[in-house]
Amino acid sequence: MSLGRSAARGGLVVLGGQGVRILVQIASVVVLSRMLGPRDYGLIAMVLAVVAVAEIFRDLGLSTAAIQAKELSREQQTNLWWLNTGLGFGFALLAIAAAPLVAALYGEPALTMLTVAMAGMFVLNGMAAQYRADLTRRMLFTRLAFAEVAAPVLALGVAAYAAANGAGYWALAVQQLIQSAVALVVASGFAGWLPGRPRRGVEMGGFLRFGWSLAGTQLINYAASNIDSVLIGTRLGAQELGTYNRAWHLLMTPLGQLRSPTTTVALPVLSRIRGNPALTQRFVQRGQIALGYSLGAGLGLVAGAAGPVCALLLGPGWDVAGVFALLACAGLFQTLAYVGYWVYLAHGLTTELRHYTLVASALKVVCVVIGVRYGITGVAVGYATAHLLEWPLSLWWISRRTQLRVGPLYLGAARVLLVAGSVASAAYVTAQALDEQHPGVTVPVCVVAGAAAYAFLLLVPPVRRDVMSLAVTVRGALARKVSRG
Repeated sequence: MSLGRSAARGGLVVLGGQGVRILVQIASVVVLSRMLGPRDYGLIAMVLAVVAVAEIFRDLGLSTAAIQAKELSREQQTNLWWLNTGLGFGFALLAIAAAPLVAALYGEPALTMLTVAMAGMFVLNGMAAQYRADLTRRMLFTRLAFAEVAAPVLALGVAAYAAANGAGYWALAVQQLIQSAVALVVASGFAGWLPGRPRRGVEMGGFLRFGWSLAGTQLINYAASNIDSVLIGTRLGAQELGTYNRAWHLLMTPLGQLRSPTTTVALPVLSRIRGNPALTQRFVQRGQIALGYSLGAGLGLVAGAAGPVCALLLGPGWDVAGVFALLACAGLFQTLAYVGYWVYLAHGLTTELRHYTLVASALKVVCVVIGVRYGITGVAVGYATAHLLEWPLSLWWISRRTQLRVGPLYLGAARVLLVAGSVASAAYVTAQALDEQHPGVTVPVCVVAGAAAYAFLLLVPPVRRDVMSLAVTVRGALARKVSRG
């Protein structure tokens, strides 16, 4: 019970911090999209789609390995810091050497210097990795949340200043570098330790085996998740990629920022209760409902009101509403299965996770390769279709590797789809009825309509029980926090 309260409190703190971070992300989209064009975003997306592959190997899964470890000595922590930092320097040099190849891949000479400049992210992120892992392991979520908010706020300010002074796509590159640098400074300060010299004779095999297996899974997943950007960039060009990239960042980046902290909270908890199947089942079911009734409902809202939302946030010149709505559907299907990822990591099932990821990734690649023939909308259709087919498979797959019962998860997903679909329908009908109105008027009305549909569903007993259960959990977490504060 104490661990559950800690998880709930941690979830509230982290989600609160991520809420602020998402507001900053949206502000970044709103402000910079009016200063820069699709080509600027397309060039940065081209670099990130290729360079970020090496970011997976830079971490090598060692952050997660440190978080889920039953015991972690200071000597092991120090060695992990040096491993991450050394890999960061190594991949920075590799990225600099490969910069001309990146430019040649896309046929864009400007990418050479962009790749060289953004290679610095490897070093900064490598140095920060174990500090962030340490804050997560010790469940110091308030400090972690502050670090994750301060970095993008300062980075946005610098990027907006640079863009206003004609920096073009370099403003976006500076934004990435500043964010990594600030995150390093803040996280290391809050962690309160400095690495000593690396030590020999310290047991590191378990970390490396776990990390290497997880890195393989992440690489497969990353390649499949970014096949859309690579195909659009190489076949349709920077302009089309920049347009697609704005829809992606407006939706999928904030969604990832909301889902990622749930892993931060769930992983240390599930790692401690993995020997209790009944408690694990209860935690996972509640986690799925919590994600679905919050993120799922929000995704339904923005899918239904995609037109006015994009018009309000991006302004004129960005025809991305259709792509945005399709990505919202894909995000909903991803969310239904996200709890399975927690279980894989908490139980150390990295090999099983890699096997499943191979199957899911192959499905995704096929759907996107077919879709790219029809432009960026076709790519979004393929991406959403892949996740529609994938989510029930993912829950069944994890049930074969653990004692998790899949039936209650399917039923929970059905209720989530009911909520999200009802909210989406209400928002869509409202948006169509107010088609001639300014989006500043239409969007708030769509929110009210979606909220009314959500409230109406409380008449359905299973939905009402889910909401009441979540409300009790949140109240308990808040009461505990107030009593301690």
